[in-house]
Amino acid sequence: MKYSEQTFQSWTAPLSQSEERRAENTIKMIRSAIDANSELKTMDIEVFTQGSFANNTNVRSESDVDVCVMLRSTFFYDLPEGKIASDYGITPGTITFQRYRDLVKKALQDKFGSAYVTDGNKSLKVKENTYHVQADVVPAFQYRRYTTTVGRYHEGTRFYAKDGTQVTNYPKVHIKNGREKNNATNRQYKALVRIMKHIKNNMVDDDKTNGDKITSFLIECLVWNIPNSTITGYVTWTETVKQAIAYLFNAIEQNQHQEWGEVSELLYLFRGRKWTDTDVKNWLLAAWSYLEF
Repeated sequence: MKYSEQTFQSWTAPLSQSEERRAENTIKMIRSAIDANSELKTMDIEVFTQGSFANNTNVRSESDVDVCVMLRSTFFYDLPEGKIASDYGITPGTITFQRYRDLVKKALQDKFGSAYVTDGNKSLKVKENTYHVQADVVPAFQYRRYTTTVGRYHEGTRFYAKDGTQVTNYPKVHIKNGREKNNATNRQYKALVRIMKHIKNNMVDDDKTNGDKITSFLIECLVWNIPNSTITGYVTWTETVKQAIAYLFNAIEQNQHQEWGEVSELLYLFRGRKWTDTDVKNWLLAAWSYLEF
């Protein structure tokens, strides 16, 4: 086999304390940047981490942090069929999304320096230094997916990328569900996610897979859809990885994946995504071969 059991075991570990500290410094600086801006500090804004850092599934090669700066006083929403905004007491917002994004960008530039903050398509990029890690800061509005019960909704985030693409996520539900599955699997779920991310990253480095399609987010969601009994049913990580890959491949081959969701279970994993089931099957086959199983 390509990797020993000891290597797999080492890959289960989360970030070191020093890396964690630099990430926490970044988050504090972003929060203070928002609080220091004269316009933003008067708004109802929540700053929180999302992605692999927040979910504690990041590996050393992805030690940057993903921070959402979510405006709550103006929000995007969707209503059940047949309902209108007045049914839920919704009134027009007070700021455009572009104006809000521009304000967040200025606040970050004032805090970190213009040279350290650049525009990405979906996020504002804060460059790292010896004190803080690189950060992807996502200005977003709260998103409410209302239910038929008046006043109740699923909370997510929604924003527009620079290319005009609308992006909707449910980062808080993702974190909650991931934590529950991790507890239900004796903390082996997130450990397996880290192993699979290491495998994928090494395959990308060795030109064995396409890292643009087989993303770290996709890896986490695939492991989410593996039954708990498969994650906990084997003595060694070597056998667990082998059985995980086999389960995913066979389930997709037998068309059992169409209802699979993201970790939030509020969005489908294989509907309208940049990856396809064929992409994932090809990666699983390549991973099986790469690992010399």
